[in-house]
Amino acid sequence: MGAHMAANLQKAGHDLIVHDMRQDAADPHIAAGATWAESPQAVGADSDVVFLSLPGPPEVKAVALGDKSLLSGMMPGSACFDLSTNSPTLVRQLHATFVEKGVEFLDAPVSGGPRGAESGKLSLWIGGAEDAFNTYKPVLDAIGDRAAYIGAIGAGSVAKLVHNCGGKSVQCALAEVFTLGVKAGIPPLKLWETVRQGIIGRENPFDSLTRHFLRNHYDPPDFTLRLAQKDVSMALELAREVGVPMRFASMALEEITEAMSRGWAERDARVAMVLQQERAGVHIAVDDGRVDAAVAKMATERAANDN
Repeated sequence: MGAHMAANLQKAGHDLIVHDMRQDAADPHIAAGATWAESPQAVGADSDVVFLSLPGPPEVKAVALGDKSLLSGMMPGSACFDLSTNSPTLVRQLHATFVEKGVEFLDAPVSGGPRGAESGKLSLWIGGAEDAFNTYKPVLDAIGDRAAYIGAIGAGSVAKLVHNCGGKSVQCALAEVFTLGVKAGIPPLKLWETVRQGIIGRENPFDSLTRHFLRNHYDPPDFTLRLAQKDVSMALELAREVGVPMRFASMALEEITEAMSRGWAERDARVAMVLQQERAGVHIAVDDGRVDAAVAKMATERAANDN
C-alpha cells in the first residue's frame, strides 16, 4: 500500500524523502528521484508533511516516538498524516503529543486495498485539524481520489474500523448462507448469479441504511418483521435438515424474535436494528432532507468517478 501511494505522489511531481525498515523497499522510489533517509527522525527534519503507512498501532507509536523518532525531527508548522489503520485512542494520544511541539498529527486511514492504492482509486478519511486538511488537500488528492474530512482527531480511524468490521462481519454471514445454499443442492456459481439479482444483491449494504435506519422510519413497512421472522426461521429449518451450522442467522432470529415481543410484527423488518441502539445507548434519527442530500451527493460522486 505504502509503495503504491509513494509512487503516485512522485507521479504527481512531489519531492519525496523516504524511509523503511528495508532500504530495498525504497529502491524504486530512490531510482525515481526520492531521497533516502536513515531514520524517521531524518524524514521529519527535512519534510513539510509526512505520511506514515504502517501495519498497526505498535509500529506507528515506535516510529512516532521511539528511537530517532519522527517527532524529534519535525519542525513546528509541519504535519503528519497517519495512513495506517490505527487505534483511535492512540492517534488521539499522538495528536496531543505532536501538538505540544507545534506539529499537526492527523489520522488518515485509507480504503481501497492494494489495487486502489496503485490506481489512485482510494478513499482517505481524515480526522484532525481541518485547516491542516485543507492545506494539504492537493497532496492527499495525489494519493487517492476521495480524500474527505471526517471530523476531530480519531474520527477517521473510527470510520475505518466501522467499515472494516462491518465488511468482515458481512463476509462471515455470507459464508454461512452460501454454504447452506450449496449443501442444499445449488451449484456455487449458479447460487451467486441468482442471489446477486435479488434486492439485497443489487445494492450496497451500507446504502440500505439510508431508507430506514438513518431516518428512524419503520412505518409503513417495505417488508414486515413478521415476514422476516418466517423467512429466517425457514432458512434455519433447512440448515438443520442438511446439517449446516448457522451461528449468525441464529443470532439474527433472536434479534427478530425480541423485536417481535415488543409488538413490532407489522413494522419494517429493519426495526430490529433499534434494539442495538438501545443496548449501545445511542439514538439515530437524521433529518430526511439531510439524508436525501447525502444520497444525492454520493450518487453524483459515483457517476463522476465512473466516468
